[in-house]
Amino acid sequence: MFRGFAVPLSGKTERDRRAAASALAYIRTETGSAAVLLAATLVALAWANIAPGSYDSAWATHLSLRFGDHGLDLDLREWVNSGLMTLFFLVVGLEARREFDMGELRDRRRIPLPMLAGVSGMVVPVAIYLAVNSGRSSVHGWGTAMSTDTAFALGMLALLGSRFPERLHTFILTVAVVDDFLALGVIAVAYSDHISWTPLLVGIGVLLLVYGVRSAGVRRGAVYAVLGVVAWVAFLHSGVDPLVVGLIMGLLSYAYPASRDALERATGLFRSFREQPTAELEREARLGLASAVSPNDRLQRLWHPWSSYVIVPLFALANAGIEINGSLLADAFTSPITLGILLGYGIGKPVGIVGASALATRLSKGRMRPSVGWAAVLGGGSIAGIGFTVSLLIATLAFDGDQLAEAKIGVLSAVVFAMLLTTVVALVAGRLPESRRARALLGTAESVVDLVEPVDPDRDHVRGPLDAPVTVVEYGDFECPFCGQAEGVVRELLADFGDSVRYVWRHLPLTDVHPHAQLAAEASEAAAEQGRFWEMRDLLFERQDALKIRDLLEHAREIGLDVPAFKESLHKRRGAHRIAKDVESADLSGVSGTPTFFINGRRHHGAYDIDSLSEAVIAARERALIEQSM
Repeated sequence: MFRGFAVPLSGKTERDRRAAASALAYIRTETGSAAVLLAATLVALAWANIAPGSYDSAWATHLSLRFGDHGLDLDLREWVNSGLMTLFFLVVGLEARREFDMGELRDRRRIPLPMLAGVSGMVVPVAIYLAVNSGRSSVHGWGTAMSTDTAFALGMLALLGSRFPERLHTFILTVAVVDDFLALGVIAVAYSDHISWTPLLVGIGVLLLVYGVRSAGVRRGAVYAVLGVVAWVAFLHSGVDPLVVGLIMGLLSYAYPASRDALERATGLFRSFREQPTAELEREARLGLASAVSPNDRLQRLWHPWSSYVIVPLFALANAGIEINGSLLADAFTSPITLGILLGYGIGKPVGIVGASALATRLSKGRMRPSVGWAAVLGGGSIAGIGFTVSLLIATLAFDGDQLAEAKIGVLSAVVFAMLLTTVVALVAGRLPESRRARALLGTAESVVDLVEPVDPDRDHVRGPLDAPVTVVEYGDFECPFCGQAEGVVRELLADFGDSVRYVWRHLPLTDVHPHAQLAAEASEAAAEQGRFWEMRDLLFERQDALKIRDLLEHAREIGLDVPAFKESLHKRRGAHRIAKDVESADLSGVSGTPTFFINGRRHHGAYDIDSLSEAVIAARERALIEQSM
């Protein structure tokens, strides 16, 4: 439960409420945004063919901002491409930073391979484009065939749902961030106007100042907003595309789980406001709540929906429009520009990503390997062939007239081809026998372990076979209503999976919001001294509103305990040390709320409904079986 606040029971942990931009929330947003992006692309095509004059003139409309003798004068397409798209790259940087701090990439050994795959996934398509356009003036447009569209690719991955493992999201995201950095560097060097060094140095200096301010612990959003705008304007005036500002600002925003101390401090501030609702205490409570959540989480919550549902679709609307007719299509599909882009993305991306991953695995003798199976890597390579956003952006810088139209057709064709190829890979992988499918999708790389204190059958409370392939650990609180809600799901899970799952209970009484939680936990330990822990635990959840001392004594009588011995144990608090050890292990694993689940050492993010937990258990069981067969 979120410390100090009553919220409706909806199958979400308090962690999910604090971190709306968690991995699952991110994927859900990408699913919807992919559809919006596709719709915007179709609208742009329809508009450009029904009223081509109005389409071109609308986006060529100039919008100026003046501050005395200084100002900015850009047309609407430039405001979208260089202005709003900076916020899109901010979101990409935020998600990459989150994976780096809290996700798969916190194991730094997992970083080199997707970075190599990202570089190779750009070099091979560019080489194909250059080969197709060799000796022609169109060779200078090589940048249009190299960059993956992060939003579209992750959206397509989300639409495919469970056909690919969740880890593929991290792999593709890392590839895409490397891709974006290199693409922005290419734009700055190869496709920017004459570079003015004074504003460029000013922009770099402001970004260094941002790093210094962040290192000093400043959390005021307004400070970073002002510095970000100044850096953006400086880069724009330098002739270097300012999109890089968004990516760097996102990567500088740390992500971390809310600490126990921060949550308890926020609870105290809220209680003070509840007792004395003054404006000053309201401000302190609001700031206390904000300080408990990482800047990364708060920025993602703010900007990710805008990026997915507004900014990227607006970019598509502004850039995807092209007059299509039979003559143009005939010319395009014999044009080296269109063919170079289509072959670069359709063949070059999968070959580059899969080839680099395989070569790195082979040369490292397996020490460096993808976090997913090879079928998933192939699916990731094919899905990376969606090169919409940055590709169109570079196309507008590199070409004009008929060449620009041919480049756009190449980009749009590559999107369709990549979507079809990825779907085929998913369908073929899904038809493999179960054991081969699990290995092909999940791979053999070791999992990142989030649970710092491993399960000890001699100390932990364990229900189920000790040798079960899947271990579910729950940190819980007997007075927490969300734990009570999860209890029915846990029982159903154990019934469904039988001997495949062992369940471990660990105490995490949230004493700042649940006054009876510690006493109830000690009562369960007093029952454990008489070999009746699970009977007492189950009864405590059945009667969460009866946790006072007289209620606990009645519970002890009901399950047949030696009541005097039970009462003595409570009086001497013999179970307190054991509970404190569980709380300490929770702190080491970054657990700050209840219920929190770990499945084979991996923290379960998302809802604790039966479908979500079952899916996680099935994936863990398949991976465990793969590891046993190695």
